[in-house]
Amino acid sequence: MTPEESNTEAWTVYGHHHVQRGTPLPEAEGIDWGPGATGPGDAILGDLDGRRVLDLGCGPARHAAHLARDHGALVDAVDSSPTQIQRARTRYGQMPGLNVVLADAVDHLHTVTPYDVIYSVHSVPYIDPHRLLPALSTALKPGGRLCFTVLHTNSHGNGPSTALVPRPETLRLADGPELTVQMWVLTPELWEDLLVQYGLRVESVTVLDAPEEGNRASYRLFQVRRPARVNSRPRTTRPPAAHAALGVGIIVSGPDGVLLGQHRCRTVELPGGTVEPGESLSEAVVRELAEETGLMALPADVHLLGTLVDHVGEVVRITVPAVVTTWQGTPGDQPDESVTGWRWWPLDALPSGLFECSAQVLTAWRPDLPIDHPTAHFTPFAETANAAAE
Repeated sequence: MTPEESNTEAWTVYGHHHVQRGTPLPEAEGIDWGPGATGPGDAILGDLDGRRVLDLGCGPARHAAHLARDHGALVDAVDSSPTQIQRARTRYGQMPGLNVVLADAVDHLHTVTPYDVIYSVHSVPYIDPHRLLPALSTALKPGGRLCFTVLHTNSHGNGPSTALVPRPETLRLADGPELTVQMWVLTPELWEDLLVQYGLRVESVTVLDAPEEGNRASYRLFQVRRPARVNSRPRTTRPPAAHAALGVGIIVSGPDGVLLGQHRCRTVELPGGTVEPGESLSEAVVRELAEETGLMALPADVHLLGTLVDHVGEVVRITVPAVVTTWQGTPGDQPDESVTGWRWWPLDALPSGLFECSAQVLTAWRPDLPIDHPTAHFTPFAETANAAAE
């Protein structure tokens, strides 16, 4: 059983316990972000009237019902526990503006029209971040807001980890046994690195400590946005080797988006590199693609778009954007390469921190993409010239 499956099972037992016990559900007057109803309340979500909102890991949906009833929000309340959803539907099944959904969070995020606001109270740490965060990024509108809380220190004083692995935590039942769940209890720095990796920008992190004396539990409230436009990061000002002033930027375009990896300098990049002496441009594309990603293509599969002329300091740089839509193999990390973590990114959910050259290449291909970067002079190839170059 995976950690996430064991968590769903534990929360199903939790919900069943409260259904059998008849635990009352007091109406929420605001969002209880932290222990003991601590936190900033609803204001951080902004104006919700008529906005599409997702409550991720809604439990009995008290907060979701409050936002639909008191703020006029159109709320999807999602949870993977059948008994928690049973509690929510029994209480709020007919409430206007509230849609209670039994589903795996990531499966739901992959099927919806993007939301204006997504929030989650204590539920994010129960899902593998590498599975959840890219889905969250895609399911949030550009400029949309994400707010969520995570466990930082449990009631025994055990703090967060720098390792991206779940650990056991105790879920206590009123008048009942204790349940064990698996949670990703990570440092705020690691959470921020993961959010940035998947194209989100952290605006603030708030400390929420338990108010009871002797209770060492502490949470962190993250306020995050999906940028309306993607920011790029600059290139080095060090002059290149003479032949390295000419390079290729490779757009591998498929049904799941474009292929990007992360450089050890933390920029997000397309495959690409310098043209070696004696190579044609198409041959350089094929070689660099194989060396960096393991994908195999033919020169005939390469479509050269034109030339990007830019400068870094006093050095003139020329980059030729190229599109590859036919290849063999699966992208993966290659030995001794500086870019790793290859994955597909939808064009409407590109990450911030793109390498400046990659940002320029993408917008030469698709000028409509919302990417900010220093300007470069792009001259498209005529079709006949492109065919000859290939």
